[in-house]
Amino acid sequence: MARRTTSNSSGSSPGSAGSPGPRNRTPQPLPGRRRTVGDFVKAFLAFVALLVLLVGVPGALAVQIGWPLPSGAPTTEWLQQEITVDTFINVLTVVVWLAWAQFTACVLVEMKAALSGVGLPNRVPGAGPSQLLARQLVAALLLVGAAAASFTPGLSQLGQQLEGNQRPAVAAAAQQAPGGLIAQQQAQTAASAAALAEQAADAAAHAEGGAHASEGATKFYRIQPPEGRHHDSLWEVAERHLGDGRRYKEIYQLNKDRAQPDGSKLSEASLIRPGWIMEMPGDARGGELVEMPDEAPKVSPDVRRQISDYARTGGAAQEQGRPGRQEAGQQGAGQQGGGAGARDRDTAHITLPEQRPGQGAEQGRQDGQEQAAPAAGEGSGFGLPQALLGAPLLAAGLLGALGRRRRQALWQSALGAVGGRRGMEPPTPTGAAADAQDALLVGADPEGVRLLDRSLRGLAASLAGESRPLPTVYAAWMGGNGDLHLQLAQPAGRPPAPWQLGQDPTFWMLARADAERYEEVDTAAPYPGLVSLGTMDDSRLLLNLESVPGIVSLSGREQDRAGVFASVAAELATNGWSDRMTITLVGFGEDLTPLAPNRLRHLDGIEALVETMEAETRQRRGALGAAGHDSVLTGRTGPAQHTRWAPHLVLLAAEPSAEDAVKLAELAADASRLGIGYLVGTRSGELPGAAWEMEITSEGKLLAPLLGLELDAQLLPVSQQRAVVELFTDADPDHDDDRPTPTPPFLVDISEQGRPAVYARLVGPYEIIGLDTPDGERSALLHEALALLLLHREGVHPRVLSSALWPRGVTDDVRDALVERLRAWLGADPDGTPRLAADATGRLKLAKSVVSDLDVLRSLYHEATQGRGVGSRAVRGRLLTDALVLVRGPLLAERPEGRYGWLTHEIIDAQLPLLVADIGLALSAFHLEKDRAEKAIEALDAALGSAPGDERLWHELLRATHATGDSDRLQRLAADLVARSGARGLPPRTEALLDELLPTWRSGVAAAG
Repeated sequence: MARRTTSNSSGSSPGSAGSPGPRNRTPQPLPGRRRTVGDFVKAFLAFVALLVLLVGVPGALAVQIGWPLPSGAPTTEWLQQEITVDTFINVLTVVVWLAWAQFTACVLVEMKAALSGVGLPNRVPGAGPSQLLARQLVAALLLVGAAAASFTPGLSQLGQQLEGNQRPAVAAAAQQAPGGLIAQQQAQTAASAAALAEQAADAAAHAEGGAHASEGATKFYRIQPPEGRHHDSLWEVAERHLGDGRRYKEIYQLNKDRAQPDGSKLSEASLIRPGWIMEMPGDARGGELVEMPDEAPKVSPDVRRQISDYARTGGAAQEQGRPGRQEAGQQGAGQQGGGAGARDRDTAHITLPEQRPGQGAEQGRQDGQEQAAPAAGEGSGFGLPQALLGAPLLAAGLLGALGRRRRQALWQSALGAVGGRRGMEPPTPTGAAADAQDALLVGADPEGVRLLDRSLRGLAASLAGESRPLPTVYAAWMGGNGDLHLQLAQPAGRPPAPWQLGQDPTFWMLARADAERYEEVDTAAPYPGLVSLGTMDDSRLLLNLESVPGIVSLSGREQDRAGVFASVAAELATNGWSDRMTITLVGFGEDLTPLAPNRLRHLDGIEALVETMEAETRQRRGALGAAGHDSVLTGRTGPAQHTRWAPHLVLLAAEPSAEDAVKLAELAADASRLGIGYLVGTRSGELPGAAWEMEITSEGKLLAPLLGLELDAQLLPVSQQRAVVELFTDADPDHDDDRPTPTPPFLVDISEQGRPAVYARLVGPYEIIGLDTPDGERSALLHEALALLLLHREGVHPRVLSSALWPRGVTDDVRDALVERLRAWLGADPDGTPRLAADATGRLKLAKSVVSDLDVLRSLYHEATQGRGVGSRAVRGRLLTDALVLVRGPLLAERPEGRYGWLTHEIIDAQLPLLVADIGLALSAFHLEKDRAEKAIEALDAALGSAPGDERLWHELLRATHATGDSDRLQRLAADLVARSGARGLPPRTEALLDELLPTWRSGVAAAG
């Protein structure tokens, strides 16, 4: 039988034509050759060795030593007998018998796998070197036999490493999952392989005879049937016959959308079928190519007719298929299509999902008659970090985590945990940190994160309701049209509605419109290990690190790998589609821990990592066994879903030594079942136990030929990493900061001479005084833009402004037109100075003559507590009273639905209630100094209207009410507090205060209830 080889006919390597490309690690069938005398000698010696070990050893034991165990049941006297030399010999004999039994089992397992030619042999528990020896002996014996044809795909790695430390391809990963192969498919493919391989052999003989044919002759290649675990792919065809696997795109373009002999068409480079015919570029070389059928008389008549028909349809097909339809980046690492539901399940490639017809990238909103285009179309000016702009899920996670950190700092400041910053702004970032914050605001896609989270949790809840387990998910694709595709390890039946089957049974798809109808459900995050790797065409890939059956290796230059590791760590630490997880960083990332101190853990070296993971692996295995679960996926849908089975993801940037690599491979062998994932860096790509291998190039491409991927990688370079970390450390409430207490970013002249030209009321319903209302539909847009600028007196980057107003994207000309309208609407001061201008960094800033009530509120409180009010009681009381009068309700009350979504990125919703509470507390203290309890209660009630959840206000209200001496009024207030607290009950400090002020409050509340 003719066989294929990965080497091209000219002997050139794939990398000879340029920079070294990714090495194709798929196990390849070896080229056929004649058996030599050495082969027969090796086979004979292997036969003798097997005969001695399998027959000679037990025979010698039986003849020389006999039965080593006692002839009867042990008694007390037997246990008390003296230990003699015979006792030691009998014990050793039992050990030898057990070793012989284990070796015999290894031989049987290896023989069965070799003769069947299907997959990797099963692992014999604890065998290790014994199974390796058995494999070598069986391989040498069968090398000259009839079974060699099916066994050769595994011979290329004989003697190199133990079974547990192999680098299985993704095909092996799929086989480790339940249902990896179907026996009927094996029989069918074996039958077709024999017939088509014979035709390929005839074609090869003819092609070799016509090696001197003209270079311009049209050549064809027929896709070969699978042999063992190996499947043909366009990448390998290009590697063999064009000298570079990357040239698979040329083959794809030549043959796209042309009818094949079975009636189907090539629509994706990664989906090809045995028997399909591929027209090849003119410089193709190799023994398997066929020129025009009339010149290949040895090819069967049926094949000759198919090639001839295919050649006649080439011109028209190419004219229709080529213009404007290039699909760069779809890696052709060979999945065989077999019609609906018949796709090969033994090759688990990460395949780009098919987009629904007529669906493209989302379109933005309209501004009058002007259509908004995707944000990617914006210019790259203004110096914002492009890596953060192009990572929407990472940016959304970082932005959400930063907001939570700043809110935490505000509350701790308000409660006195951090002195001197009550109600004030957090430090304003500058320089690279300011650019990073702007890039996060522009690039973040919080709506995409929300939909992803709700979709995954909704799927988990639906499956739990049907008593179905969670399927193993290798990857998720977020399409440009908003659809979500999950790629499963193996078919799992029909998904629950509204999910649908995708392009084949291993894809579950959810349309964006259906995802938007999902509501929050109380269930655990099913796939928290999903993390963005990059984009291919218009789709974003999220790889599920905890589902990989082994290690994911990342090769490339150290500085290039560092950007990938930092991006993965930052997104895992802050993403919005997980509950709890542990992320262990080794060899990098100590400075990343401020992003999420509760998730990120840094270890100093690999030795500590191995010790830690050995203990955790044992613990998780025991916990799963005790709970009766097969894997963490079944545990996540059970009663303990919120407290157990959180993933542990290990990111090891430092290349491990050979010994440590073996230990990690052993730990990772069962990791996917335990919810543990490993991403390990390597310079060479040679890493034992690597199930999936990726390479990052200096051009920012993430390559994984075996997975079918060529992505534009998502990176977090060192400079941007430092800027992001600076944002978090500055917002940390426990950060040791020697800088002076920050004042409000903008202080207003509150005297009569400081009357502004334009006054906007934001605290309550939105009103503007001093400007005419704009006509037309653009009025709401101009009001929203002005509100954003008023809340950021330090300036707003133009791209931040546009992304806030058009979250789905807008073109530069539409954005610039809005800025000009806003500038014209605001006008200029009497001296001719525009009220809207750009500063030296390009950020848009308002003039001091444009003021909001929030600016006045901050200025009044600052003046009362740190200015003139400090030395004058009367001035302090007047300023605090004037400030509280300005509070008319929540920020931007009654704002139109669908707008002001950017407020979710702000912390003003936490700042304003704290500021109002501080004013109410200060005014209450002012009145209580003169025993004016009713005035203090009035001030506190006004503050509670805007800050009803502030416990400090309730405490002061209790004290002020107690100061009136009316115990019944205090009792009613206590009952009101108990009713407001609901099932949670009163906070401990509130209970303690009531016990002090009104010891009988509990009985009074019970009587009232």
